[in-house]
Amino acid sequence: MNKSTISTLNLADTYHPSLKQWLGLAIKAWIGAVFIGQWMFAFYILAQFTLPLVTGQLDESQFSHMIRGYVNGQTIDNTILLLHVIPVMLICMSATFQLVPSIRKRYPAFHRLNGRVFLTVGFLGAISGLYMTWGIGSRLSDLGALGVTLNGILIPIAVYYAWQFARKKQFAQHRRFAVHAFILINGVWTFRLYLMGWFMINQGPLGNNSTIDGPADMVLAFASYLLPMAIAELVFWAEKQAKPKVTLMAAMGVTFAALITFIGVVSATMMMWGPRILAAF
Repeated sequence: MNKSTISTLNLADTYHPSLKQWLGLAIKAWIGAVFIGQWMFAFYILAQFTLPLVTGQLDESQFSHMIRGYVNGQTIDNTILLLHVIPVMLICMSATFQLVPSIRKRYPAFHRLNGRVFLTVGFLGAISGLYMTWGIGSRLSDLGALGVTLNGILIPIAVYYAWQFARKKQFAQHRRFAVHAFILINGVWTFRLYLMGWFMINQGPLGNNSTIDGPADMVLAFASYLLPMAIAELVFWAEKQAKPKVTLMAAMGVTFAALITFIGVVSATMMMWGPRILAAF
């Protein structure tokens, strides 16, 4: 650690209240960026898949951009695909409310019901996602599928502990695992943000390839959930330690997370979701 870093950390002792305010604002900014991105993704699913399904106009064309989409005549696999995709619209529109403390306090019944729906849909999405990846070959390469596979394996674990701690009324532990479950369930969504943000910053691919197993692809695939989980753990650590230096590190981490999430939301909206929403209407 260099002298300038040590000096910065020492200043944390003097400005502790300001650091707490910074951390609180950074968390709100991160949640705000996630909220906007989740709802944009929900509108995309509504326009691209849900409305065509309801109006009876769903066919292979809506899934042409997917690795392995809707295939006429394959009833079972198509059903699993739709059960994997369509409910995402619901949880994108509702799950972000779980992150708002005032809603948790003022509407506990909604928080419980909404949380159960989110965890259930997330669990089923993980199982169906693993089946789609390895059961029907919805992957471009085995190596490129490792990130999403680990993501899918970790989801049921986080869901289980979030549910169990809620039942036992151990709400501090429940909150911790519920946050991790939220991050993991949205891991593929975050990967889209990071990938599109990476393309925008570099004005094209850099370390990426068509089978999504280039060095940048692999780093982003794992970072899409491991990085937010690590930052969340840093926040939990700051809450327990109540030390200025830890609060500073947490504030810096959350600020970074909010920034890259915002860049990703803007990039994904411009390059993926926005054009497809407009094309659908």
